[in-house]
Amino acid sequence: MTKRFAPFRLPAGGRLIDRRAPRGFRFDGRALTGLAGDTLASALLANGQLMMGRSFKYHRPRGPLASGAEEPNALFGLGQGGRFEPNQRATTTALGQGMVATSQNAWPSLNRDVGAVNNLLWRFFPAGFYYKTFIHPRAAWKRLFEPVIRRAAGLGRAPELPDPDRYEQAYGFAEVVVVGGGIAGLSAAKRIAQGGGRVLVLEQSGHWGGRTPVDHADGQARIDAALAELRAMPNVTLRRNTMATGLYDHGYLLAREALADHDPNAGLPRQRLWRIRAGRIVTATGALERPLSFAGNDVPGVMLASAVRDYIVDYGVAPGRRIAVVTNNDDGYRTALAALNAGLEVPVVLDARPAADGALPAEARARGVRVETNAGIAKVLGKKGVDGLRYCAQDGDGDPLGVVDCDVIAMSGGWSPVVHLWSHCGGKLTWDERRAMFSPDPARPPTGADGQGNLLAVGAAAGDLSVVELTGAVAEAPIMPVWVMPARATRKARFKMWLDFQNDVKVSDVELAGREGYASVEHAKRYTTLGMATDQGKVSNINGLAVLSDALGQPIAATGTTTFRPPYTPLTLGTIAAEARGEVFQPLRKTPMHGWHEAHGAFFEPVGLWRRPYCYPRGAETHADAVNREILAVRGGVGTLDASTLGKILVKGPDAGRFVDMLYTNLMSSLPVGRCRYGLMCSENGFLIDDGVAVRLSEDEWLCHTTTGGADRIHAQMEDWLQCEWWDWQVWTANLTEQFAQVAVVGPKARAVLEKLGGMDVSEAALPFMTFAEGVLGGIPARIYRISFSGELSYEICVSADRGQELWDMIHAAGAEFGITPYGTEAMHVMRAEKGFIMIGDETDGTVIPQDLGLNWAISKKKPDYLGKRAQERSFMASPDRWKLVGLESLDGRVLPDGAYAVADGVNANGQRNTQGRVTSTYHSPTLNRPIAMGLVHRGPDRMGEVLEFPVPGDTFRARIVDPVFYDKEGAKANV
Repeated sequence: MTKRFAPFRLPAGGRLIDRRAPRGFRFDGRALTGLAGDTLASALLANGQLMMGRSFKYHRPRGPLASGAEEPNALFGLGQGGRFEPNQRATTTALGQGMVATSQNAWPSLNRDVGAVNNLLWRFFPAGFYYKTFIHPRAAWKRLFEPVIRRAAGLGRAPELPDPDRYEQAYGFAEVVVVGGGIAGLSAAKRIAQGGGRVLVLEQSGHWGGRTPVDHADGQARIDAALAELRAMPNVTLRRNTMATGLYDHGYLLAREALADHDPNAGLPRQRLWRIRAGRIVTATGALERPLSFAGNDVPGVMLASAVRDYIVDYGVAPGRRIAVVTNNDDGYRTALAALNAGLEVPVVLDARPAADGALPAEARARGVRVETNAGIAKVLGKKGVDGLRYCAQDGDGDPLGVVDCDVIAMSGGWSPVVHLWSHCGGKLTWDERRAMFSPDPARPPTGADGQGNLLAVGAAAGDLSVVELTGAVAEAPIMPVWVMPARATRKARFKMWLDFQNDVKVSDVELAGREGYASVEHAKRYTTLGMATDQGKVSNINGLAVLSDALGQPIAATGTTTFRPPYTPLTLGTIAAEARGEVFQPLRKTPMHGWHEAHGAFFEPVGLWRRPYCYPRGAETHADAVNREILAVRGGVGTLDASTLGKILVKGPDAGRFVDMLYTNLMSSLPVGRCRYGLMCSENGFLIDDGVAVRLSEDEWLCHTTTGGADRIHAQMEDWLQCEWWDWQVWTANLTEQFAQVAVVGPKARAVLEKLGGMDVSEAALPFMTFAEGVLGGIPARIYRISFSGELSYEICVSADRGQELWDMIHAAGAEFGITPYGTEAMHVMRAEKGFIMIGDETDGTVIPQDLGLNWAISKKKPDYLGKRAQERSFMASPDRWKLVGLESLDGRVLPDGAYAVADGVNANGQRNTQGRVTSTYHSPTLNRPIAMGLVHRGPDRMGEVLEFPVPGDTFRARIVDPVFYDKEGAKANV
């Protein structure tokens, strides 16, 4: 063997690089220099760095296999500090000045990795070994097996510091989106744009053309001509560096645009996530070359043939000086010719087919290349680089026929169309036996909202690899499928044939899965981890499926493919979140009066994403003192509550009455216009999830009030049922919560305050309890509801959000003579408990039904159904043995602990005391000057007067079961 040559920069060539613009960077602490236009992989190769990683399980040396997004080996930790990001593909990372890259999955260094001891123990780590080991002794799992496995798990190191970069999201709309900027995509875009409508073209890389400029002499000229025509069309938008990552229902496409990946100091967002609505999508995503499975096909220097010519043509980099080609198709010869054009040697082309008579093989022979047919590789010589190869007959068992001196092996096992987007939304594939590929089935495309196909595959993505009419390519001879090389390779050789290069899945592993009964491709995938690496099987899956099919003795079409799921390539969490980080991650929601509350010393509490005043302490008041003062002020005079946060969901349409009848347990469709009704909402499992007042605004409009924390959730539930179950009902919903400010004016003097504002008649006769009126109050258009959550005379006044503060100020000015007092949520809670009103989240916990709370009166017996009705009729739900709502009266004057359990006789199976109830709400009532509490107790309403014990650590509380209504049971104070 002659001396192995390291990769190097060619003296000429490289269509994408600028030799006048050097770029300094660091790799594993070494200072290196590349050129503008390089990728990190091409720059490393130009500096003689062939080994770029270690495999996950065996820690075998790995060099770059590919030149694009399918690369499984050359993964690095990129950047420093907060900009550090693991598992970045060197093949798609544009080289930037000052870039810092670190190898991963190796210790203490890439060249000398202690983890490589696993390679010596390969016999003990076959596919699925973890399912058969770590079982005994059981005690070793927690202290030995689990800690070791957790330390070994994962690839790369997670960032530890906040990311300083900015990300953003944008929305796009187009009649047609073309994904792929190669010759097929550009031609399709031009043809479609000529018919009118907006056309958006997305290209994943920083340059147009795909493989055409590399593989065809006049390819760049063809691309330039197509681009010139498209740029002249006003209805066409071209975007480079934009990867379409996922296609979802109804033409919803996600795409990631790289804006400043190469230069974090550019002052731009690093990446932009596009959310695109497309009428139709055209996938021109090309095809990916497949490797061949022969012994030692993972040695650094064994590369895909297309990648070898990419490095030569695009970047002016030679992976080696003597490039041997092994192929089963004519395309592999293009690499031999590209190497010769660059002044490199091609000692042999090993063609697995019995004959190689096409135009490309003929050209290679004419240039002096030795071509061996019916030939394959028996073994690659070398460990950290290629020292040569032994070749054999493809139809044999691997007996060597000779040795070839080479330092690079360019392999081509055929091509697989990129069908990911086609498959994301249910597009079906068909196995093409003649061309040995899965390709989109035009008869079974993904469908849009109208049930018609909304996606078209063109060019190589549709299986037309040559696109002869666009490229002028010469005709190629048929491929001969080769899944194992040689065909009758020995069992020993199959242990060294790699399918998944990152996860160390071998031909022998997949065959083992077949023998052990993993007939489902999805099961075999998980058993072997085939296709579960960061490249998601882009180069490994088809070969693996073929090997599994052979092991199962069935056609590849019968085995099928694994499920294609988005994203096509990984998305950073920063891109997904975009601006939604820090304070913007969950924006703090504030009412129009929030500033007033702050200025008047409010103490806030979180309620959902809102901040609501808990109380307004004055001077040296404690919070408890402030709450007591507020309650007494309301009960004795008048108070105001900022109720803007309550959910306000508009339900409108011809079927709106039918819809609200299904949402609420009681009958809402019979509610007269102008009236209000308290209602309960349950889940389909029968449990109470929200409550509030529903208002009938007109014949086909209802306004549904919800709890503060339930507004978004209930609106989402409404849309879920409308879109998924009752899709043919004519109903529209809108969450208007933030569109309006709402002020509760509460207390015996409430009417007097509003009468001072003037403009609307708020008398009992004009505005009775549980009605509403619309008009102009104090010069502000308003809607006034006569509803009460406190048990007092109460008005809730709704105005547009922009006039909320104005209304609040007017009310306080008018109420000054009555000692008007703002009160917070805690005072509201105490007053509602005094009245025995339930609170969602206090009296409910996801297991409580309305009947448990004594709310049978709010359940209609007139309508046939509502959400949760059938669930509530189950025997367990209808049982009288359930815990039910009662009042609790402390026997010693102490406030009962919130959440305390009432114990019963005996113990359960765990030796714990049996329980018979719990405290759900507990307060000191300043109105009654004593503690009050509510709770759920086993058969509680039937046990009035009984005394329960509530033990807590170091103490026991005792309380009597009483009526849950402690104040104004007749409701006279509200109905005046």
